[in-house]
Amino acid sequence: MEKVIAISDGTQHLSNQPSYRDHPADVVKDILPSDLAGAKVVFVNMPLRESAVPNATPEGPLLLATNLRQAYGVQASVIDLNAYRIKDEHADARALPNGRHLTESETCALLEKHFHVHGEPDVVALSGMITTLRWQTRVAELVRKIVPSTFLVSGGGLATELKTGLFNYIPDLDAIAHSEGDDVVVKIVYDGLQIKRAGFESAIASGKLAPYFLGELHGRPRLMYAGDRPRDLDCLPPADLELLREDVNGYPILDFYLGNAVWGVGANNSSATPFSMTRSTTSVSSRGCPYGCKYCYRGAQGERRWGIRSAEHLAAELAHHKEMYGIDFKGFPDDNFAVTIDRIAQLVPLIGPLGVPWGTHTRLDEAAGLKPKGTSPGEFIFEDPLRIKLMAEAGCVYIGFGPESASRKVLDALGKGGHTLQNGFVKVAVDGGRHEFPRSMIDGIRNCQEAGIHANCTWIMGSPTETLDDLKETANFIRWQEEFYTRNGISSDSVNKRMFTLTWYPGTEIIRYPGVRDPLARVFGITFDHATLEPICDEKFRQYCLELDDATKILCDPETGDPLNFSEIPTDQFLEAREHIDRDETFRILDM
Repeated sequence: MEKVIAISDGTQHLSNQPSYRDHPADVVKDILPSDLAGAKVVFVNMPLRESAVPNATPEGPLLLATNLRQAYGVQASVIDLNAYRIKDEHADARALPNGRHLTESETCALLEKHFHVHGEPDVVALSGMITTLRWQTRVAELVRKIVPSTFLVSGGGLATELKTGLFNYIPDLDAIAHSEGDDVVVKIVYDGLQIKRAGFESAIASGKLAPYFLGELHGRPRLMYAGDRPRDLDCLPPADLELLREDVNGYPILDFYLGNAVWGVGANNSSATPFSMTRSTTSVSSRGCPYGCKYCYRGAQGERRWGIRSAEHLAAELAHHKEMYGIDFKGFPDDNFAVTIDRIAQLVPLIGPLGVPWGTHTRLDEAAGLKPKGTSPGEFIFEDPLRIKLMAEAGCVYIGFGPESASRKVLDALGKGGHTLQNGFVKVAVDGGRHEFPRSMIDGIRNCQEAGIHANCTWIMGSPTETLDDLKETANFIRWQEEFYTRNGISSDSVNKRMFTLTWYPGTEIIRYPGVRDPLARVFGITFDHATLEPICDEKFRQYCLELDDATKILCDPETGDPLNFSEIPTDQFLEAREHIDRDETFRILDM
């Protein structure tokens, strides 16, 4: 008999989760391709911001589908709802120059035709960030209506952040899968087949659903799968982009992606570049993050553990994309590409000769490359060779950095102070005045410029402890970068002047600030577990999650319009500053 994990039939806390000792690779090690023979699996990727063109293929679903097809012979396919931007009178009426998402009826028609062409699926897996709660709810209802007996599971960012709490909001789900799904997806397909062939009661009684069967929740059996980092990322085949070649209606999804720039003003993702690209692909080179920024959620990509694909693995994929798709740019959008200098050095002879410019993200203190000189405080030497110069030799032309603020106090509040501030401060001239900025930020940008790499910085307004003077300091740093670029013959338009608004995401450490919890309770009525400070997944929290769609906007109570402001900036000035930024007049903040 299946062991049942006790779980209450009420509103779930994020902390009320079962724990598993076994790595999913050990759970699935005895599952053979013959055990999954004939299985049909459909991954459905949810839409992201309507205002931005889709420029990064959905690597998570593609990796899972590719591995299932190649290693187990599963008939896996992908429906990418984010790939559609329909340009018509409805998009024009909503002021969406890049086009609109599919409507619910269009989505339903696409699902029906896909299931008809590829066969009725045994498993349908939904994937998306926490911003896709509304979409996942709708799509789950449609899937359950079209194929009532399919095993329906949600994975990715939303599922990882809410875990069993997601059952409160999407009752059509049979299962939730959190964290990295590369190994555990095999068990999901296996369980889906057991349930479809024998029924839930027999599958439970057989014990074959161990160890992920939860028991009965909200009146029906539920499972929660615990993903984990694959033990060797190089053992995974790169995502097969041909799964997106075209949809069942003949729409050329892949060509649409290839033609949309990864970074630059047209991408509408707070990036600016002095160069352009015509055909590009993306894939992550590393997972996890060894750092502890308090506003960032890392659960879906390996928490604080950092793991990499080898230089050889990356080079083989890049060479394939160059030959297969004729790309003139490659994006590696993971956050910490440059942690390991040895891998960067190995990339120089492997991908440098391919002649494909590429870009990624890393930290400004890594770009600064400063090391203490002996024991004397404030004295430094540059690492030799600079990792930034090695990256340039390997073909890197773009790095996105996330300094978020130029204020010492705000950097400390966000958990970025340790690495950003460790090299002290330098005084620089800005617009005729003198300002003191973190040396890591100044030297990092200077090193990039000298190496021929464009440094793009992203910024956040509205952080805990931030005052108007702190926000002005960030605006002054942006002006310094603009003046620095102009002196070096680079257009000021290639400096990003946009700012995100600080948003609290479940599982992030900023919730420990009363200045974050109190506004969330006041504006949205969210309640928290006193011991863990995690939200209770009730209707108030659901309403908050539904508002999470665009990191630039200020979240407001949908009924009263009361804005969410975590900073110490008075609300009227907070709203005024946001308006200046949204109008591309960021420097007007300096006159407030």
